[in-house]
Parts: sequence; structure tokens; C-alpha cells
Amino acid sequence: MPIAVDIDVMLAKRKMSVGELADRVGITPANLAVLKNGRAKAVRFTTLAALCEVLDCQPGDLLRWEPDGPGDGDGAAHESGASVPAASPPR
Repeated sequence: MPIAVDIDVMLAKRKMSVGELADRVGITPANLAVLKNGRAKAVRFTTLAALCEVLDCQPGDLLRWEPDGPGDGDGAAHESGASVPAASPPR
């Protein structure tokens, strides 16, 4: 997945356990594990805001975009089902 989750990095910087973070954010440790291991398909802004508040960081400290591979710059459009129009040939 092109979105990488760096919650582990922030947990280490803050010397905080997964259980403590889950408790303070108000989510289950299992749901936090799904998010931090990059298996989540979505994250609510309220959850992201709570993570940022507890970890005293910005969303960009927790999430970053990583391309899957060469030529995968428009993968998001394909994943969402949006069509990408083909370029018209020059006249």
C-alpha cells in the first residue's frame, strides 16, 4: 500500500506502549495494531486527531506516501475506481 504508517516511530520517541496509546486515544489495542501495521483501509479524522493530540505530533508524522513501484504515480485513481482519461493524440 502506498500509505505508510509510522506510529511505531512516534511511540518510540514518546516512550509509550501500544496499550497506553490505545487507552489514551480510546480505541482497542487490536484496532490500533491494525492501523499501525498498515492493514487499515481507512482512518477516521477523529481518530487521527486523537492520535496526534496524545502523541503531540502532526498527521504527517504518522502517515506518509510511498509509491509501490516504478510507474505507479496514479495508483490512487485506479484503486478508487476512478477512470483516468487517455491523452488525445497530437493533431
